[in-house]
Amino acid sequence: MIRRLQTTLQWLFMRAEALFNAAFGDRLNPLYHLGAISFFLFWIIAASGLYLYAFFETGVADAYASVEAITHRQWFAGGILRSMHRYASDAMVVTMLLHMLRYFAFDRFRGLRWFSWLTGVALIWLVYVSGINGYMLPWDKLAQFVIVATFEWIDWLPSFGGTLMRNFIYPSSVNDRFFSLLAFMHIGISLLVLLLMWIHVQRVPKAKTTPPRPIMVSLLLTMMGLALVNPALSQGGAANLGIAVAQLNFDWFYLSLFPLFHTWPLGQVWALVLGATALVAALPWLPPRLRREKNGEFRMTIMGEPQPVTVRVGETLLDAGLRNGVELPYQCRNGGCGVCLCTVLHGRVNHGLYQRSALPDAMRVQGKALMCCATPLSDLAIEVDHDAEQPVRPIRQYLGRVESIDRLGADTIRLRLSLPANETIEFSAGQHINFVLEDGQRRAFSFANPPHENGQIELHVRRVPSGRFTTFIFTGLKVGDALRFEGPLGNFTLNEGTKPILFIAGATGFAPVKSIVEDAFHRGIQRPMWLYWGARRRSDLYLLDLAERWQREHPNFHFVPVLSEATTEDAWPGRQGLVHEAMLSDFPNLVGHEVYVCGSVKMVESAVPTLIAQGLSQDACFSDAFLLSPTRLAVHTDSSQGHG
Repeated sequence: MIRRLQTTLQWLFMRAEALFNAAFGDRLNPLYHLGAISFFLFWIIAASGLYLYAFFETGVADAYASVEAITHRQWFAGGILRSMHRYASDAMVVTMLLHMLRYFAFDRFRGLRWFSWLTGVALIWLVYVSGINGYMLPWDKLAQFVIVATFEWIDWLPSFGGTLMRNFIYPSSVNDRFFSLLAFMHIGISLLVLLLMWIHVQRVPKAKTTPPRPIMVSLLLTMMGLALVNPALSQGGAANLGIAVAQLNFDWFYLSLFPLFHTWPLGQVWALVLGATALVAALPWLPPRLRREKNGEFRMTIMGEPQPVTVRVGETLLDAGLRNGVELPYQCRNGGCGVCLCTVLHGRVNHGLYQRSALPDAMRVQGKALMCCATPLSDLAIEVDHDAEQPVRPIRQYLGRVESIDRLGADTIRLRLSLPANETIEFSAGQHINFVLEDGQRRAFSFANPPHENGQIELHVRRVPSGRFTTFIFTGLKVGDALRFEGPLGNFTLNEGTKPILFIAGATGFAPVKSIVEDAFHRGIQRPMWLYWGARRRSDLYLLDLAERWQREHPNFHFVPVLSEATTEDAWPGRQGLVHEAMLSDFPNLVGHEVYVCGSVKMVESAVPTLIAQGLSQDACFSDAFLLSPTRLAVHTDSSQGHG
């Protein structure tokens, strides 16, 4: 039943959003900003309410007269603000209910979102209580009806036993103290609404509480237009408890329950309200529930980030990244704009629901996904696409021809590719390409050649045991074969500045460093550079002679090789241990340096926190990691060299 209802609502929302996208554009689609619009409407209500309260008299005899004076004698301000206060309150109910209904439709209330869902349920009822309380203050016929009906309903509860209604038998029963209490309740409940709104968004990473400026302007103009065309006025004159209210113009936004007070037994109305509230509050734990795996968490590696992040079951990739402090591009957060596009390099995701204009089927086949909608089905690695508004080199597919396959060591190959005549690929030193496999999966390898030597593409490939693609390169690939790839990709590039540079490379993490260093030599960069290259055995330092030659030919370049598992056969006279520890022993204080770390995820995870603890600024730490998947397929996470 729940799933069928959700499917129907999804169909309606997706088509409404597509229509609004066509009318307003995806960035100004109000359905993508319902929560932020509710916040903005609250501020309209608060600002107008404060002005009205400044001229409002809380005495029983003066309340109605003061409201009439505000409405008619201050038409230029008070009258318009009273109407805007009323219409913004009604609109807030609509946007909050739509916001909640949309989250229900798209099943975004389970798992870690239960907290936001429950606070949302409480928030809606608190807004209703505040609104109903607000209708009591003008002390007109509508206020009389609302007060009598409300207290009669509350009086049904056994704990009151009819004591409340005694205050409304005679007109003299309602005194100034009681009316002042109603006024202060309105202020106090409104403050509670604000507090609960703040609590409500705490579980939503980087939740937006302000809609785009055009939407704010449109809302203000709409409220003002309604205030001028159909102003909010008192109804039926001043309240008189001696005369029953016979006819009213009803407000169905806040008072929809009140007709039931006269047609149903009051106990049934209580049962309806409490039962419906309990059912809605319990929805996160009702079937169909999320399937739990690995204690409800997956591991996601994001290209260019030093450490993988945890993604909870049912959590979107975008929310997980933002929750872990990763700067990710996004706009609508609802699958309508396409700004949060990423490439799934490894693993499986549930793409969720989104507009086809944001993610066409052809792009989905290429491994693309929208981070704001996709949820993980396994551990995964993703590469975040550049913001379309930023000037970047275009990413396209190429067909390369294998020109040479050179063994640099027992487990390392230098692969050179050429492109068709009159075709080149423009890239920045440190970037990488993705080989596109027949099943659509990607395997990423860094450029080892500098950008000014782009006649051929040089790649360093390390064999991964049981790795599907690297096994093919080592055993089946031949000179003349064609390989399809896409690029350039990645942002592990040299930062323009003046600080001394420290490179930490693990095994084939040397490849992007080689591209960066040779590009720096070509451009005449004179910043001091140190390269710490770590490997297990001497044979794994497959271009040791080249790095030593750089040190001889360039006074600003220094090279320190480090072995972690040297044996007597290596006859190694140099440094031993973990490569980052060797660097830290030489540079115990990293203040004023830039550090570039490239290697396995394990190495990067171990190194980066230590580097920051030694004084390295986070904005001066650039990392690039790769990992082995559970099936032992290596996955690139930003121009590193681990590939399956």
